[in-house]
Amino acid sequence: MHHPVSRSRLVLALAAATMAACCAGAGAAEVLVTAAQLLDVRSGKMLADPQVLIRDGRIVGVRQGAANGFAAGPATTHIDLPGMTLLPGLIDMHVHLDSDPAYGGYNALEFGDRFWSVLTVPHAAKTLDAGFTTVRNVGSDAWNDVGLRQAIDEGKVRGPRVVTATYAFGATGGHCDSTFFPPSMKQASPYNADGPEAGRKAVRELRKYGAQVIKICATGGVFSRNTEPGQQQLSLLEMTAIVDEAHQWGLQVAAHAHGASGIKDAIRAGVNTIEHASLIDDEGIALAKKHGAWLSMDIYNTEYTQAEGKKNGVLEDNLRKDREIADVQRNNFRRAHAAGVKMVFGTDAGIYPHGDNARQFATMVRYGMSPLQAIQAATLNAAEALASKDVGVIEAGRYGDMIAVAGDPTRDVRVLENVAVVIKGGELVKGAK
Repeated sequence: MHHPVSRSRLVLALAAATMAACCAGAGAAEVLVTAAQLLDVRSGKMLADPQVLIRDGRIVGVRQGAANGFAAGPATTHIDLPGMTLLPGLIDMHVHLDSDPAYGGYNALEFGDRFWSVLTVPHAAKTLDAGFTTVRNVGSDAWNDVGLRQAIDEGKVRGPRVVTATYAFGATGGHCDSTFFPPSMKQASPYNADGPEAGRKAVRELRKYGAQVIKICATGGVFSRNTEPGQQQLSLLEMTAIVDEAHQWGLQVAAHAHGASGIKDAIRAGVNTIEHASLIDDEGIALAKKHGAWLSMDIYNTEYTQAEGKKNGVLEDNLRKDREIADVQRNNFRRAHAAGVKMVFGTDAGIYPHGDNARQFATMVRYGMSPLQAIQAATLNAAEALASKDVGVIEAGRYGDMIAVAGDPTRDVRVLENVAVVIKGGELVKGAK
């Protein structure tokens, strides 16, 4: 028989449960992290004997030396990392967590649509364990990145903070369209934008369903069919309408743009980050400096695609395009950096294996950056490009996201390829149990 509970008794029971939950979590709400040294990514200086106090997931303060340290209470969790170097959690500005490089060309058709949704879970865990506590997922299918973000935020699966673009879109027949099938199969992106108003509508609908950044395809690409990287595929008028609409809603815009003309029109349209930027010319470099556009250049992944692509089913035409732009892109990275263009760290993970993101640091150094500049591209610069004051720096007010490595990454950036400890929001998610 059902016995109704009085409203007053129910309120008291809920209050007691809430108080118990608060008390139970109080012991883990404050975390003190200590290490041998900490890299201040603003100044480039190493701070000896740092203490970082985190409360409720955010950094309260940073101090140096035991004499000037924080007075930890009995409920404070102490994460001591002797001999280790602390850095902010790393940020990859260009990933595709529902893509797996092991399945190229038509091989992906062996699997059902939800296969790719499931793969986001191990990919996210590998990315987090590699030290990347924030990523920008610039294009996915079937809202996979939104579902992943929500599951991570709810604590259901392990992964980094995910900034979601949902569907990347462009012109009919362009790089972001479905280009591998005959007319009888009627395959097309649901968000092809032919004309300024179609672009505006795509922005509105994608934002409605979870886009936190807008990703467009301004030019042809490498891993699509019947497009060439240098071809411009959205007009200046179309891109301007898309950018205006996105900015009106408070969203940043990223543009896939390999070709010189598409890069320049994307910058003129007000795009925030240029992805790939492989064939950028002198005028494009000057425009990027003038307008403050960020370049996100994936200059490592060709090592993987050329070695493993054919085995994975990638078509020869795609591998040909990959070969043709590889060294051009890397040399243009050097030129753009030397000219003072703003750069962020973006790998295109998903074209090569997730979790190997940090291998790009050494390539960035090889092509002109100092180790510190490469690290800043994945921390301070990336946070600025995200318009975020929550990540990218170990300082008061930001999330308690940090990593620890053995050695000094400003001397040997390859130590970032072996991250020993990952802390996200003050929670130890890898290492140092």
